[in-house]
Amino acid sequence: MFVRRHFLLFVALLAIVFAVFKGATVWQREPAQATNSPGTPSDEFRKYWFAGKAELSSYTLDQVQYGHPNPGEAVLIFVTEDFRTDRQVKLESKDRGKATTVLKLNAVRKFVTGIYDYSVMTSVFTPVETRLFPHALKATASVQEWCGQTYQQLNLRGRQYHVTGHSYFEKEADDERRFDRAWLEDELWTRLRLDPESLPVGDVEVVPSLLFSRLKHQPLKPEAARASLADSTFQGLNLRAYTLVYPALSRRLILFFERAFPHQIMGWEETSVANGKSLTTRAVRKKTLKIDYWNHNHPADQALRDSLALR
Repeated sequence: MFVRRHFLLFVALLAIVFAVFKGATVWQREPAQATNSPGTPSDEFRKYWFAGKAELSSYTLDQVQYGHPNPGEAVLIFVTEDFRTDRQVKLESKDRGKATTVLKLNAVRKFVTGIYDYSVMTSVFTPVETRLFPHALKATASVQEWCGQTYQQLNLRGRQYHVTGHSYFEKEADDERRFDRAWLEDELWTRLRLDPESLPVGDVEVVPSLLFSRLKHQPLKPEAARASLADSTFQGLNLRAYTLVYPALSRRLILFFERAFPHQIMGWEETSVANGKSLTTRAVRKKTLKIDYWNHNHPADQALRDSLALR
């Protein structure tokens, strides 16, 4: 009886440990389900984002680099797509049991520094089912300029972000690191579009944007930040503003967006202080277009660029 009782106790403990482990990891492994739980897309969201089109917005850009603002242009491409949670790539097979729907942002910036130019792209993949997936699964950034190229990627595996980086700079040539999951600055742009009220506020750990890390040659890691959400004005418009302040980095980011759904981003300001000098990157929206751009890739379709006032 003594042996049997202890055997049953051991089995019960194993069951508890398995349940706890399963509960701790289910949000990453299971695909999104169509429920009415918190984090599930609303009918309004589905009508706007699941119509088979992307939202393209163009912006005038003054990008700070080398100690002064540089003229340029930015485009934010928001679109939903099916995303494999295991390999963390776009689903192109019929294996939907391993996929969930993400709101993807491709953020493109092009600006000129003196004689040469920069071309930058950041991508972030944020599941729309935030109840099951509380953080972005993946983020990438590439920077091309006349000196060379850099690339950085974060993948959420379990409770840690795995970071891979490559650069033409000697000290950043090959980077492999991990850190416990935290808010990504890059995912806040997509979370804002999902639901501004879901944005973190107060004292919070945030991983600065991949672009900031590359341009400033800063190691990527969570930083202490203060976040707030409030009413604001921008370019004469009554909007809301999400502000993120990094005291240790002397850096502040403000995202200005519309109050009503779909909460389009009207512009942003990123201010940093270096050597006692304060400089601000600023972007102001020009045009927005809803379109299945991937079906408009012929020479005659170049006329559509006028709809976004793109040079």
